[in-house]
Amino acid sequence: MATLLAGLLLGLVPVAQASERIKDLASVSGVRGNQLIGYGLVVGLDGTGDRTTQAPFTAQSLVNMLERLGVTVPPGTSLQLRNVAAVAVHAELPAFAKPGQTIDVTVSSIANAQSLRGGTLLMTPLSGPDGQVYAVAQGNLAVGGLGTAGQDGSRITVNVPSVGRIPNGAFVEREVAGSFADQAGLRLNLHQPDFTTATRLAESINDTFGAGTAAPLDPMSIAVAAPQGAAERVAFISMVENLLVTPAEAPARVVINSRTGTVVISSRVQVRPAAVSHGSLVVSITESFDVSQPEPFARRGETVVTPRSDIEVIQDDSRMFLFPSGVDLEDIVRAVNEVGAAPGDLVAILEALREAGALRAQLVVI
Repeated sequence: MATLLAGLLLGLVPVAQASERIKDLASVSGVRGNQLIGYGLVVGLDGTGDRTTQAPFTAQSLVNMLERLGVTVPPGTSLQLRNVAAVAVHAELPAFAKPGQTIDVTVSSIANAQSLRGGTLLMTPLSGPDGQVYAVAQGNLAVGGLGTAGQDGSRITVNVPSVGRIPNGAFVEREVAGSFADQAGLRLNLHQPDFTTATRLAESINDTFGAGTAAPLDPMSIAVAAPQGAAERVAFISMVENLLVTPAEAPARVVINSRTGTVVISSRVQVRPAAVSHGSLVVSITESFDVSQPEPFARRGETVVTPRSDIEVIQDDSRMFLFPSGVDLEDIVRAVNEVGAAPGDLVAILEALREAGALRAQLVVI
């Protein structure tokens, strides 16, 4: 626990803000990927596929596929297959992807298949939100999970065996039309909106290409005048995205993970004058039973079981933390470390400071 608090303390040491490339801070508006989705069948499973009695659409899909391949299944045939699984296939079509290129796909069971390990995805069209087919997926699955079960009902599962991936498992069949070359100008969108960063980014572009080339529109977007020709525009963006900009410092913020007790503190967090007393009270109740028996050779009496409760109260010494005006979180962490408190104590202190209005930072609990 002390190691975790020491790590927090090291994270509070102020460091100079380093310059970053524009390509790491912003992206060109309109240059984005597109989500694709499809429905398909995975075959070749070792008895870990769907139970067709509970997932009838798997058998129906298999019958429809066989009919398209010229195989007629007699009506009323009950397919009791355990080597087939119905799956959802999804992928991201990158910006400017061309027909013939390959993309990765993710395959997920949508019924009751125990594992997709060793399976093969059959040809599956992948469609966009407009209903058009943009890629076709097929191939052997790489499954990182593992699951096995015994005849007595016991089961061991490692990771998630019902989800797999196919690297380069889909061929792009259709290109997404874009307006990159037709726009009168370009717009850069910051990954994290900030007025200061947007202003500095525009200044960096103007210092390199001349005044009026870029102008911030809001904390997120910067308008940039760009050449009209495709080749000139690509070369211009190549130079812009490699320019260096010093981003603004992040706002003062404390993030607490309530499930794990992890605390992340930014370097600008400070507190107003405050005094915090923190201690703990532990109450332990132990239940036991005593047996009461009659005296030897007694004519009357019977054995009786009587319950007994032992209560123990342990109260740790309360410690008072006094913080003067302008103290930062480095001093708070040091004070908690000196008394040997746990990370949970730091969380309690921060929450108390927030309730008292003495924390000069945004406290985020996730």
